[in-house]
Order: sequence, then structure tokens, then C-alpha cells
Amino acid sequence: MDADALQKLIHLLQATDDPLIQEQALITLSNSAAFSVNQDIIRNLDGLSVIGGMLSDCVPKVTEKALNALNNLSMNIKNQEEIQVYIEQVCKNVESAPLNSDLQLAGLRLLTNMSVTSDYHHKMINQIPCLLRVLSEGSERTQIQVLKVLVNLSANPAMTRHFLRAQMPSLLLLFDNCMNKDILLRALVFAANLKKNVNNEGGSMIQDQYSEDSVFSILCRDSTPFAQKLASLWHHPDPEVKEQVVRILTR
Repeated sequence: MDADALQKLIHLLQATDDPLIQEQALITLSNSAAFSVNQDIIRNLDGLSVIGGMLSDCVPKVTEKALNALNNLSMNIKNQEEIQVYIEQVCKNVESAPLNSDLQLAGLRLLTNMSVTSDYHHKMINQIPCLLRVLSEGSERTQIQVLKVLVNLSANPAMTRHFLRAQMPSLLLLFDNCMNKDILLRALVFAANLKKNVNNEGGSMIQDQYSEDSVFSILCRDSTPFAQKLASLWHHPDPEVKEQVVRILTR
């Protein structure tokens, strides 16, 4: 699509209240955003703010399509600089959406892209309890998408304390030989990132107060159950899984 056609679509989004027309316009913009040249054009036409304004739409399908469009547009660094102002709203969408819904997954995909670099991690700190809850309760498909976000965030040492204080009593259940490999591997990377950051900090994090069900207590303090899980995973047939087990054990 050329710039004129994209501008007409953006104007249509602004002019109509019909959710079916909004959906179709957003789908077309999303498909167009798969091409890098269109990502710049849509930004220059103020399309990001128009699409971002639809994240609070009361029609879930419209919100979902807006998230999908921003997800494709967020592959561009300059676009991320504008999209980051909507991270708080995206987090609200993830939290309020029905569990495992397409709307929730669309929000998680956008958070994954927006967390690839650490530039906007601080905007997601308050979302950590929600992300861990969705990880605990979600389907395998949802768990994989949540873990993509968690792996990105946990690689940042500045996020470590926030994760360690959070509660997730069911965290150990992820470290099981029978677990879906895509989930298990990402859960191990998440744990390895946190363990690495704790060790790099020395004893400073140990002095903090952590509850019994905290991520810190499960992975670091009372580590016997976790160590037993790792010992069992040592015999896992997948070399990538073994690599992450070694990474944790050698920290």
C-alpha cells in the first residue's frame, strides 16, 4: 500500500464508530506493517497514536486488532519510542482480558517485543505479579508467551529484586521432565537469569525480606526442592535443557 492508501485507512479509523470497519482497517494496517517501509510511513502519518487510542476500546476484538497492529509496528526502534507510552494500557489489557484469550495473547506478544531491550522494563515492574499469575494459571500456549516476556525482563539485573519478592507458589511445577519443552526451557532460562543476577550482587539481596512463597525462597533460599528438580532434569534428553541446568548449577 502507498502512503495515500495508508492515510485513508488511518482517517477511516478516526472517523468511524463501527467496530466491524475498525477491525478490518486495523487488520489491513497490521498486514501493511509487516513491511518496514510502511512502518515508517504509518508513524509519520501519526498512525501510532490513532491505533494506540483504540487500546481502551470497549469492544475486545477491536482492542485485539489494535494490539496486533502495534505488535507489527513495534519491530521498528523509532516506533517503539512512541509505542512505549501505551505500555501501561497494554498491561491493563493483559490483566483484564479473559485467561488464554486472543486478546490476552496479543497483549503478551506486544510486551515481548517491547521488552527485547531494557529501555522500557521499568514500565512493566507493576505487571510482574500479574505475569506470574497468568504463568501459573494459563494454558501451554499462554505460558510460552508469558515466559518470553519473563525471560526478557529477568535478563535485566535492575528487575531482579522485583522478581525475587513476587510470589508464585507453583513455580516449581514448571521444572518437570514431563513439562512441554518450550515451557521448560524458557523457565530454566528465567531461573538461570535470576540466579546469575543474585550471585553477581553478592550478599546484598540475601539481606532483603522475602516471604515463604516468594520466587527468592523457591529458587535461592530453601533450594532443596529446586535442587532435586534440577538433578532430575540432568537426565533430560534435550541438550538445550541440560545446558540451562548446568548454567544454574554453576552459578
